[in-house]
Amino acid sequence: TMALLEGAKIRVSSVLNGDTKSFGKQHLLDGKLDTCWNSEQGDTQYIEIRFVNPSTPKRIAITFQGGFVGQEAVVEGKPSIDAAYVNLGTVYPQDINDEQTFSINSEQLVVTQLKLTFTRSTDFFGRVTIYTFNID
Repeated sequence: TMALLEGAKIRVSSVLNGDTKSFGKQHLLDGKLDTCWNSEQGDTQYIEIRFVNPSTPKRIAITFQGGFVGQEAVVEGKPSIDAAYVNLGTVYPQDINDEQTFSINSEQLVVTQLKLTFTRSTDFFGRVTIYTFNID
């Protein structure tokens, strides 16, 4: 279900060539496998989500493009808007095209924001390409 992401505000670190129409953050949530968010090159790309209501995220599901996979993603959450980020775990996606699901937040923390920081990519230039993205 997309319920946690319903109405959520999303920020991303960058968009390839600044082409938000073709590669912007809106494609993360459209559920389509023929559209994607594509980051610019450079280390440490991220996706930041601000939920409408405080939430307890338990799983993240991501469909990457093989060859442009964030190999390591640090997941952090903010218990409140003013709070500092708290580490909710690190996930290690495989370099494949299939959807991958990761358990996070084993402490069941309630958060208002969630951030995934991709500290490295399978792409030499550090680009990350994601077709579908979901949290539940």
